[in-house]
Amino acid sequence: MTYPELYLMIDGQRVIGGGRRTHSVVNPATGDVLADLPLANAEDLDAALAAAQRGFLRWRDSTPQERSAVLQGAARLMVERQEQLARIATLEQGKTLAEARIEVMMNVGLFNFYAGETFRLYGRALVRPAGQRSTVTKEPVGPVAAFAPWNFPIGNPGRKLGAPIAAGCSVILKAAEETPASALGILQCLLDAGLPGDVAQAVFGVPDEVSRHLLSSPIIRKMSFTGSTSVGKHLAKLAADDCKRTTMELGGHGPVLIFNDADLDRALDTVVAGKYRNAGQVCVSPTRFIVESGVYDRFLTGFVERAEKIVVGDGLADGSIMGPMANARRLDAMDRLIGDAVEKGACLETGGARIGNAGYFYAPTVLSGTPLTAAILNEEPFGPVSLINSFPDEVAMIAEANRLPYGLAAYAWTSDAARQRRVARAIEAGMVGINTAMIGGSDAPFGGVKWSGHGAEDGPEGIEACLVTKAIHEG
Repeated sequence: MTYPELYLMIDGQRVIGGGRRTHSVVNPATGDVLADLPLANAEDLDAALAAAQRGFLRWRDSTPQERSAVLQGAARLMVERQEQLARIATLEQGKTLAEARIEVMMNVGLFNFYAGETFRLYGRALVRPAGQRSTVTKEPVGPVAAFAPWNFPIGNPGRKLGAPIAAGCSVILKAAEETPASALGILQCLLDAGLPGDVAQAVFGVPDEVSRHLLSSPIIRKMSFTGSTSVGKHLAKLAADDCKRTTMELGGHGPVLIFNDADLDRALDTVVAGKYRNAGQVCVSPTRFIVESGVYDRFLTGFVERAEKIVVGDGLADGSIMGPMANARRLDAMDRLIGDAVEKGACLETGGARIGNAGYFYAPTVLSGTPLTAAILNEEPFGPVSLINSFPDEVAMIAEANRLPYGLAAYAWTSDAARQRRVARAIEAGMVGINTAMIGGSDAPFGGVKWSGHGAEDGPEGIEACLVTKAIHEG
């Protein structure tokens, strides 16, 4: 297929040319340039802010029926355009076509869920003496600045756009410059479904320039960010200067507790597939495998056997199970982190090297016996590398799971019902999977604690984050 033309979307108009700086979008499977993306200048950002303000004044008064119709219409268009959207995402991000198709349908489910939630933005009436009246209402917070990363080029923009639109807010989306066409494709579905052009804008640019410009404006009333903890902390400080509300979905370092009584074959089949999904470039990726000593050897052997069977190739090619990494920076990060771990005493069980001389392919990697001093056990690797260590008992395993300041997703595998409840309560994470890797859903909150952020996307909580509570008292 032909990769589409790239542009900014401001006030319902496509903005290109004009001597703007550009960013080259690269196919990570080949290293070839797909297209040049125009980058917003200050005038573009001001125009987007002005449109967002107009759009909010219009959309906050829209009815639930209007908002629901747009979201449902966009969901139908995403189903119709599934193959086109999926192929664009694979071209610019690298993930397999099968994964990209699933990502489109995740958006469809989320938009349909939000369409129903528009009718359930309830307030309440308080009990007062005769002649007095007090009510509590929910109102849209205002224009939202939303920042989305490249690892889920369809799903992340869908989350950033869906919740504000459902709540009655306008939104300025800055998706990743590496994966712009996917984000533009989702926005186009909304516009084609009847969303007014001034309600949602899409801009791209030098990230720090764009974020500073948008967050310094009093027009923006809320920020939503998905990305690394370091960048999230920086943006949170910018938002704090104007007391803007924030939803922060930051990094993770997913612990996976494997107990002696776990169904090992089921656990291995599940976690190996989950680990190497999207080449490990997933914030909730299972990464630190904390294995009870009684099953450590069997688990390690089974894990390595499965990892070595993963077919790495172009995401558009038949038979590929894992595509390339998204950019050259991730290859350098893998070499640095794995090299440091081996130097400090970790055993390289398999992988640990780049594949080929074209594109950004990296072998599925397994490290065992990695010391806690290794950088890879303390910073999010965000790549196709698994860390498998042995621990003596439940107490030590939970301590290791909670050792890091991250708290996004965690997993545990055990047949003991009492232990399942203990572990779920003891682990410090926003999402916990017990004997499953499925920790998300359109009706479930998605978010973390500690350095993994605050607030939630998806579920009723996703729309709630775009609303403010007002108490009205009448005497």
